[in-house]
Amino acid sequence: MSSRLWWWCSLLMAGQALAATENWPMWRGPRGDGSSLETGVPVQWSATNNIVWKTPVSGEGHSSPILWGERLFLTTALRDAQERCLLCFDRGTGRLLWQQTVLAAPLEAKNSENSFASSTPATDGQKVFVTFLDGKEVVVAAYDFSGQKKWLVRPGQFYSQHGFSHTPVLFEDKVILGCDSKGENFIVALSREDGHVLWKVQRDNPTQSYSAPLIRQMAGRMQMVIPGNKAVTGIDPANGKTLWVSEGPSEDCVITPVYNEASGLVLSCSSWPKRVLQAIRPIGNGTLSQSNIVWSSTDGAPYVPSPISVGAYFFTSGFATKEAWCFEAATGKVLWHEKTGLHHASPVAANGLVYFLNDDGVAHVFKAGPNLELVARNELGEKTYASPAISRGQIFLRGFKNLYCVGAVVK
Repeated sequence: MSSRLWWWCSLLMAGQALAATENWPMWRGPRGDGSSLETGVPVQWSATNNIVWKTPVSGEGHSSPILWGERLFLTTALRDAQERCLLCFDRGTGRLLWQQTVLAAPLEAKNSENSFASSTPATDGQKVFVTFLDGKEVVVAAYDFSGQKKWLVRPGQFYSQHGFSHTPVLFEDKVILGCDSKGENFIVALSREDGHVLWKVQRDNPTQSYSAPLIRQMAGRMQMVIPGNKAVTGIDPANGKTLWVSEGPSEDCVITPVYNEASGLVLSCSSWPKRVLQAIRPIGNGTLSQSNIVWSSTDGAPYVPSPISVGAYFFTSGFATKEAWCFEAATGKVLWHEKTGLHHASPVAANGLVYFLNDDGVAHVFKAGPNLELVARNELGEKTYASPAISRGQIFLRGFKNLYCVGAVVK
């Protein structure tokens, strides 16, 4: 009887452990907001400590890794061959399983801080969806887990002297892509099955925005919130219809917004020519009044990294001051800020901690609370612009040359 009881207890514990782990299927993770529900996430590492594996990545790119089961996917660009590729690695060993050329075409003009493979792929566990730019044409393609191309479409045109970095997000049966540019200015939803257009919305104010949308239940309805088009807009992701528009505060945007459940506020930020944080109440229809903007701040406003929400707080990677910032979500009160360096990577959060990875590969880990508490400072020893991914108790980091798995060995 005792051995049978032990067997059932072991089975229950294994099931609970499995339930506590997550895939990291797209930009900003399973909820699109940088959060992980896992608790056994590593806190300390270095270039040689707590590194499960390290593997070189061919080519160059700033896209972030995504994970599903035993597979890790990443995009890269081979400059000399003028190829943009999708890579598949074994998550347990870091071994490259396959590499597929998605696009072979002349390289586009871009900003020196951008890359030719900056868009993070997305997966639904069956297909992997990638985006690149072919001249002025946006390319969206789908591959299965064996590396076979399932479809490739060109849903619109794009132009910006800063290059391309428009990341797909998944919702129900759709692959959704926002493409604000000085060329065509649009948002499109494609069928995950075959890539045909389910809906497409033309936008009015051509800008050079790079914001991937946040999709989730907010204020009692499913909403897709996307900055750009000289506004922050709430959209019904099922059909592309505009729910509400909050105009301004500036022209170009880069960040993906986050939603704070406790306060019911969306935190967004413009990037150029002004960097302004805005906490917006996503309630109402049509053009929102100023009363929907509960608070705004230029302090702690990021340029590229997206903010993150944990509990009653918002956290940002401030651009001008090169600091991590903590705000009281409901009021915008600054609770603390601390020097952490310049960031392109967006912070992630797990188990009550927020991880800020700076451009030099140094990760500052803070307790997600109202008081400044630095838990760890970890030096990877390699520059990185890509954002971390968290899955099954491990952190995955992409440097300029290598891909790293941090934490315990997954058995």
